[in-house]
Amino acid sequence: MTSEELIEQFDRGATPAGTFHHADHVRLAFEYLCHYPVLEALERFPAALKRFAVSKGKANLYHETITWAYLLLIRERIARAGGALTWEEFAVRNSDLLVWKGGALATLYRQETLDSDLARHTFVLPDRTTG
Repeated sequence: MTSEELIEQFDRGATPAGTFHHADHVRLAFEYLCHYPVLEALERFPAALKRFAVSKGKANLYHETITWAYLLLIRERIARAGGALTWEEFAVRNSDLLVWKGGALATLYRQETLDSDLARHTFVLPDRTTG
C-alpha cells in the first residue's frame, strides 16, 4: 500500500482496528509528516486518530500528549536525517520509536504525567529530568 493510500484509508476510517498497533501509529504519523507541513500534520493526524478511536468504540483511548510527542519526535528525527527518508529507512534508524512499553516517551515523561487527565486531553511538555 502506498503512503497516499495508507493516509486515505485512515482518513476515511477504513483501517481495520485489530491491525492498528503502535508501530502502525508511528508509520502513519511519519506519512502525515512527509505529506503535510508540520502544523497541518499536527491538526490532521490527531483529528483522524480521534475519528478512528470513536468509530471503533474506543474514544477514551486517544491521548493528546502521546500523539503530539510522537509527531514532534518523528518530525525532529526526519529533520536530523536531512529529510527524504523512506518509511523503511526511518524505521531502521529510529527503532526506539517503534517500542511502545518503555520506549522513547519513557525517557521524556514520568508515568504519572502520562497517566494524568491533563496529559490525555492537552499536550504536556516533557517533565523527566536527567542527571
